[in-house]
Amino acid sequence: MEQMTERIVSAERVEDLIAVFGSFDENIKQIEAALEVAIVNRGEELKVSGSMEAVDKAVRTLNGLLSLAARGEIIDEQRVRYLITLVKEGNDDQVAKMAKDVVCITAKGKPIKAKTVGQQEYMKAIQNNTITIGVGPAGTGKTYLAVAAAVAAFRERTVNRIILTRPAVEAGERLGFLPGDLQNKVDPYLRPLYDALYDMLGAETFQKYQERGAIEVAPLAYMRGRTLDDSFIILDEAQNTTREQMKMFLTRLGFGSKIVITGDVTQIDLPDDKISGLKDAVRVLENVKDIAICKLTSADVVRHALVQQIINAYEKVAQKQEAKKPNENFKGTYRKKN
Repeated sequence: MEQMTERIVSAERVEDLIAVFGSFDENIKQIEAALEVAIVNRGEELKVSGSMEAVDKAVRTLNGLLSLAARGEIIDEQRVRYLITLVKEGNDDQVAKMAKDVVCITAKGKPIKAKTVGQQEYMKAIQNNTITIGVGPAGTGKTYLAVAAAVAAFRERTVNRIILTRPAVEAGERLGFLPGDLQNKVDPYLRPLYDALYDMLGAETFQKYQERGAIEVAPLAYMRGRTLDDSFIILDEAQNTTREQMKMFLTRLGFGSKIVITGDVTQIDLPDDKISGLKDAVRVLENVKDIAICKLTSADVVRHALVQQIINAYEKVAQKQEAKKPNENFKGTYRKKN
């Protein structure tokens, strides 16, 4: 007699669960009939019962549908049927290809998309390369889009963890005057990363995953000595890393992981005698396979129109200053890697 089993499938958002159920639960009934399982709704969870093989296929189907729903896709009878076929053939890794150009859906249901050509190239670079370096001014969406890509990969189960990190440049004596333990002291430096994750996941879901260790937001110093497998790792404000810190970070890469490095070389807060790890990495890694270097410009700014004008004004001044130092010019270009 075939062994029976039960498994639980969790949904991040009730809206995704509603989309997967469909009107009058017809999508769930279709899965039950096609795979010979029983599916019961328990709040934000689904209990799947049946033979081990059937339950495994049903769980993969449900996770695929939840992933599509999280990216704003409409779940209809045809889509459910197609996904069941993919799962039966062992090709459910193609589910991500069914989604459109929406990178991620926020906790409030807002679709996140690349809004400029530069941002589209940046997202393609992240998708097609193990390491992507995104360089550009404030307001170009470097960090926000990287977090969206990380959340999308996490929802699609292509990674098991999201790790966001950035250097705490003023982590010397000044940090000691801040109240609280070490985590309280570094949290202000990590606030922009928390804000992006709250937006994507909602505060409650973010906290749940953080407690499980599935999402980690930590200062760069916490990365030393670790090997990070099956993770989506984002290093933000990378212009403020030293050459040694950047090398340390890059060598944390483990199997099944992606790294996105973001920074703005016009906002370096390091002492004058320190070389920016971001500038150095762009130069050293320029011709390394499976690493893409993507430079965003003021044309990719998606904030207030005045931000673009401010950036252009500062760039003109910087160009005049750089003209006196031709050997130190920063050159970054987007290159598509195979």
